[in-house]
Amino acid sequence: MKHETAVMEEAMSLRTGAYWMPFTHNRYLKKNPRSRILARAEGAYYTTAEGARLFDCVSGMWCCPLGHGHPKIAEAVARQVKELDYSPAFQMGHPKIFSLAERIVELAPAGMGQVFFANSGSEAVDSALKIAVAYHRMKGEAARTRLIGRERGYHGVGIGGISVGGIAPNRKMFAPLLLQGVDHLPHTYNAAEMAFSRGQPKWGAHLADELERLVALHDASTIAAVIVEPMQGSAGVIVPPAGYLERLRAICDKHGILLIFDEVITGFGRLGEPFGAQRFGVMPDMITFAKIVTNGVIPMGGVIVKPAIYDAFMTGPETAVELFHGYTYSGHPMAAAAAHATLDVIGEEGTFKRVRELEPVLERAVHSLKGEPGVLDIRNIGLVAAVELEPLRENGQARPGARALKVFERAMEDGMLFRFTGDIIAMAPPFISTKAEIETMAEKLRAAIRAVV
Repeated sequence: MKHETAVMEEAMSLRTGAYWMPFTHNRYLKKNPRSRILARAEGAYYTTAEGARLFDCVSGMWCCPLGHGHPKIAEAVARQVKELDYSPAFQMGHPKIFSLAERIVELAPAGMGQVFFANSGSEAVDSALKIAVAYHRMKGEAARTRLIGRERGYHGVGIGGISVGGIAPNRKMFAPLLLQGVDHLPHTYNAAEMAFSRGQPKWGAHLADELERLVALHDASTIAAVIVEPMQGSAGVIVPPAGYLERLRAICDKHGILLIFDEVITGFGRLGEPFGAQRFGVMPDMITFAKIVTNGVIPMGGVIVKPAIYDAFMTGPETAVELFHGYTYSGHPMAAAAAHATLDVIGEEGTFKRVRELEPVLERAVHSLKGEPGVLDIRNIGLVAAVELEPLRENGQARPGARALKVFERAMEDGMLFRFTGDIIAMAPPFISTKAEIETMAEKLRAAIRAVV
């Protein structure tokens, strides 16, 4: 209790000027920061500096689905800091990272072989892009340097990631730095054909054929890889049309192009399977991951590759470095310990099955919001959903994002911490959520939507 009091006192006395907050309206938030300062977390709930208890509607930032302060993960991290707090990543290793790579490959779709570790989704994506280009070079196809992303795609904030990404505000400020030789597939969202879809929309598989157009435009011999999120999370939960990913796979196979799935959000259970690749039944050549692998406790990311990709680099003298890439904290012992404990909990608590059981609960709850004021669309898959709202208008002019911000703030007053992007309210509740908590979450969102007109 004494420690808890100290934590709350520290949170209440913060000076906010020195911290430049990421992806945040700094000036607006710092006018009244206390309601946005999270001081404690336990299970599926946060506690703010003002003492308000908030249900974690989006599992931290898609990354803490096993709940905050899970004792097994906390104990593993505490033991590890005493046993081996840091190990050099280059020319050295430690036992937990080798065994973790094996466990991840076992969870991955059949046919995957090796894991390259990074520290975040952004690093994982940039690593995958570099591996793709280098792979073709090792195969004698050095002209294959072009990368294909997708409109509305989010692949982190590294230069490679924002180059293949398709979210305009993330790109425009840094346009001079973006990679050359990048093109984009059209996004798959069409409100007229897909609004209020449950699971995969039936319309839209043909949009994958746009890859054939890009191949004809650029020539297949110049294209290294296509990278897509199986389910686009940061763009507002855009679910792939039935058959779309299968077509992308077939076209990539036809032209010798690598297919990369960015599973930073969908990896480790969010869709009720270890990876989205298994949920959708499509096998990529590489998978990027992060977030859930450590339940958000210690940063970690990585790339899972097919053995053929790894083997292409294993040439030349045995004493030569095969891939000149890596990070000081690649495979960090603390992250490895947290990941092992996370995978233990996922197995022991049957979380994939739990997600499949909760999926229809979330689907019914969020789709009950159809017809509420300003609701333009609702979409869901696995344990993730989004409600898209009509922008507020002022003097006849649309104010994008204003309605979602107001709904977000109103819901916080009712004990719900959602995530919003533009005018889309996203939710990805913890795997440990109860049926009642998910239903309450939807009802609190209903009340917030009705309050903002």
